[in-house]
Amino acid sequence: MIQRLRRAVRLTYRRAVDLSHPARSPLGSAVVNCVVYVDGVRRSGRGPAEEALRRVRKAGDGFVWIGLHEPDEKEFTVLAELFGLHPLAVEDAVNAHQRPKVEQYDGVLFAVLKTVRYVEHEELTATSEVVDTGELMAFVGPDFVITVRHGGHGSLGPLREALEEMPEQLAKGPSAVLHAMADHVVDDYLAVADAVQSDLDAIESAVFSEHAERGDAGRIYQLKRELLELRRAVTPLGRPLQLLATQPMPLVDPDIRAYFRDVADHLARVTEQVTAFDALLDSILQAHLAQVTVAQNEDMRKITAWAAIVAVPTMVCGVYGMNFEHMPELRWTYGYPLVLGVMAVACVVIHRGFRRNGWL
Repeated sequence: MIQRLRRAVRLTYRRAVDLSHPARSPLGSAVVNCVVYVDGVRRSGRGPAEEALRRVRKAGDGFVWIGLHEPDEKEFTVLAELFGLHPLAVEDAVNAHQRPKVEQYDGVLFAVLKTVRYVEHEELTATSEVVDTGELMAFVGPDFVITVRHGGHGSLGPLREALEEMPEQLAKGPSAVLHAMADHVVDDYLAVADAVQSDLDAIESAVFSEHAERGDAGRIYQLKRELLELRRAVTPLGRPLQLLATQPMPLVDPDIRAYFRDVADHLARVTEQVTAFDALLDSILQAHLAQVTVAQNEDMRKITAWAAIVAVPTMVCGVYGMNFEHMPELRWTYGYPLVLGVMAVACVVIHRGFRRNGWL
């Protein structure tokens, strides 16, 4: 009941996900938006990236923000030539599957962030998908920022709208967009970690309940694999954020650097949380395996006890089945009932002994 209530609350308060903004994106299949900002205010008018960049450089103020979703090499080559992007960074942006990092190429800052999403499920099973990952990349220049998104989640539409409501922050330039992206991604890490906590609590309760199932090992292992996906996104981002927060960079506004320190603190919290989850899962798995071993030992003791009980009549029947001519009580009238009685009494005595010692 508690798990269902938590799931309902997450669904109610989850931020809206706008994957493509089709109504505002008449610029091509990969280009989501191309907007000029001056003094933190969005300028009206739509057009190609070349026209937007020309307007910014002619005015000598502001910057252009271009958002793309999974561009192919041909589509991105035009932008790369227009903005002078380094071929290595372009290759990373097109092919994706990169570790979180921050690099500088010829006066352009290139950042890679991993996005995560919690996959809702009624009950965790040995095949449940818990964490879905994607990528966000950003090229930050003196008068432009190009964001590239890979994956079906992590839309920057709501983020762009939130920034446009804070023109004083957006007026600090492209580095403000980079900070907002990092803060957005780390906030998602916190939300996903809290959701994974619910699955972890459910598994822990199931393992230590009176009716624990031996099949729980598959669920534990699956959650551990999904937690590894989250860890691959969270842990490598620590070093890049520390660089952005502590190292002076020409393309990062000094006022924005303090905000990166706040994001780094939040990331450190998530990293500690994920590490604690992993350690707790190890402990739960070891406890479950110990429970399985104890249960198997109990089964073996029961089997051994019953085998010992059955051995008594088997031995007596084996003796009288040897068909020798001269054997005691063979021709005695009460010989057969006596032997059956002896076997029954012996079995009852052995059974009571095993019950007294906890074997049965």
